[in-house]
Amino acid sequence: MKKSISLIGMAGAGKSSIGKKLANYLKFDLVDSDQVIEANHNKSLQEILVDNGIQEFKKIEEAAILSVEFNQTVLATGGSAIFSKKAMNHIKSNSSVIYLEVSFEDIMDRIPDFSNRGFIKEADHTMKHAFNERESMYRYFADHVVKNNESLESCFNKILQVI
Repeated sequence: MKKSISLIGMAGAGKSSIGKKLANYLKFDLVDSDQVIEANHNKSLQEILVDNGIQEFKKIEEAAILSVEFNQTVLATGGSAIFSKKAMNHIKSNSSVIYLEVSFEDIMDRIPDFSNRGFIKEADHTMKHAFNERESMYRYFADHVVKNNESLESCFNKILQVI
């Protein structure tokens, strides 16, 4: 295994929660790229998206990920990190990439309203369309796919088995 781990997946997949637990257990640093972006801009993701638009938001997210120095790090990415090949290549060359797989129905149960999440999707796309588009990309970049359809503890234990 590489010396760092990156978690990818949809908003609501559990990246931040699992990342925190994993970093504590492994005694690694935790970097949450959404928190890095918000701290750098002193705004919420939604405000940054509204103020700057989708394309600029993607550049901001890419820069935040490229700034991560992997050294015994758990990176919890934003759900749209996979839209940057450059960012994903940086992640893949420096960490083991784990896709936290969650069904569309479970995501919608966890986050019934995405309107304040800084969630990138084309205006004419449904949430289902955005989910389907992203899912294949998550799988493409993942070194491991771990289902997060039960408890946090269950997902955490599955990750420990694959690493």
